[in-house]
Amino acid sequence: MSESRPLEGKTILLMGVANPWSIAYAIGQAMLDAGATLALSYLDERMKRDCEKLIKDSPESKLYPCNVENDDEIDALVEAMKADYGTIDGYVHSVAFAPAAELTNPFRETTRAGFNTAMSVSVYSLIAVSGKIVPLMPNGGSITTLTYLGADRAFPQYNVMGVAKAGLESAVRYLAYDLGQDKIRVNAISAGPVKTASARGIPGFSSMVEMFGERAPLKDTFNAKDVAQLAVFLATDGAKAITAETIFVDNGYHAMGM
Repeated sequence: MSESRPLEGKTILLMGVANPWSIAYAIGQAMLDAGATLALSYLDERMKRDCEKLIKDSPESKLYPCNVENDDEIDALVEAMKADYGTIDGYVHSVAFAPAAELTNPFRETTRAGFNTAMSVSVYSLIAVSGKIVPLMPNGGSITTLTYLGADRAFPQYNVMGVAKAGLESAVRYLAYDLGQDKIRVNAISAGPVKTASARGIPGFSSMVEMFGERAPLKDTFNAKDVAQLAVFLATDGAKAITAETIFVDNGYHAMGM
């Protein structure tokens, strides 16, 4: 392992690469550049094509189908990684979803079905996969998920996703406690607004970006690569004493009152 390739020799499971503009894609690219081998899961053929593009120059990296709402597919993913790699060193969870109507309708009109879907995909998937991969991490490792400031504050029309992100951050703390005995660290990255395809589906997202630019203490350009660098660090041995944290990467926006 060298300073320029701090993940050399490590295998990382990455879930949630939706397209080349996604935060997960940027994380995957940064991890490959840092020397990691990636195990990528995909939901459908379109996502599979983008995952193939990401690992085209990494022959040891592999793709696996997995719908996180299907326990049998999670089991199959874990068994396939066990057969291919034996052990892994980390897991990055970048999976979140809520039906579009739950983001456009008033929050008080959140449906039971929409709530259950948001929590299942965005929160329970982290718990389910983390529990299954413990046997693949006998030497410990790192689990990282992606959250947003909407877990702490109400953003108009973020709605049930904000509730789901709050649940996700709580799950991080409970998993960190539960998996600490296995030397597995669990953290969340709270990213500032990044112009991804999924983010553009959030009503009022352009206003979030505008406000972010006006009020964040750092005026530097902010993008997915800034988030990816922290994800790489959390997967390295340099972060071996960091767990149960929600770490903000947002040019300091979260600290501002006005």
